[in-house]
Amino acid sequence: MTTTPTIPTVQPAPTRRAGTGTVATRVLGVATIITMGWLVAFGLGFSPADRDQEDAVRILYMHVPTAWVAYLAFAVTAITSGLYLFGKKHSLGFDRFAGASAEIGVMFMALTIIMGMLWGKLTWGVYWQWDARLTTTALLFVTYIGYLAVRGLGGSHHQRAKRSAVIGLLAVIEIPLVHFSVRMWRSLHQDASVLDSEGDVSMDGLMLFSLFVGVVAFTLLFVWLLLHRSRVMAMEDMLDDQGLDRALDARRAEASEAEAPS
Repeated sequence: MTTTPTIPTVQPAPTRRAGTGTVATRVLGVATIITMGWLVAFGLGFSPADRDQEDAVRILYMHVPTAWVAYLAFAVTAITSGLYLFGKKHSLGFDRFAGASAEIGVMFMALTIIMGMLWGKLTWGVYWQWDARLTTTALLFVTYIGYLAVRGLGGSHHQRAKRSAVIGLLAVIEIPLVHFSVRMWRSLHQDASVLDSEGDVSMDGLMLFSLFVGVVAFTLLFVWLLLHRSRVMAMEDMLDDQGLDRALDARRAEASEAEAPS
């Protein structure tokens, strides 16, 4: 009696799913979650209430860090725009960092405005006043929405990068205007929350520490988002290039068929 030999089946190798995460971004993500937990604990639990604003002051631990990250993001957009525009290689990596940072900055600026409106309702009795700080902040917000709109216009990647870089370098000039608006004009908005005009710390120690934790937590979140978003943009550019190559190949094939003798 003969037996038929069994042929071993070869299992296909598992495919590795492409993504934007690395060991560094995972570590950064864990650090962000931990510091956010600290912020919740100190901001809502350990930090004392303010003498005048009572528990409404706890909005400070969100409002100031989101404003800081928005400023930081727009500064990164300006720096990387300059590196693209004046660099010898005109690397699109700088343009992607500029675009990703601007998107994150717009998101955090929106959060800053929302937090400020809630705080204003509790302290001023209204959500919005055409105050110098609020008006200049809204102008900054709209400017970077325009920056993102310009990035979405047609053209090649380098055309997008050049026009965006010019706007990114000009728009950042508005940040000092926003920051010093409370001193340049009579404003309802309070002055610096941490340092007064003479450079003295004017906050309770535990409140100051809670605010510091918030700044660190949101800065880590910004870096984490920036790395992931810039890598997504690189993938999107790659897909655009591949789509263009396919379109050119198809056009060449059509031209060859048209030129071929019948």
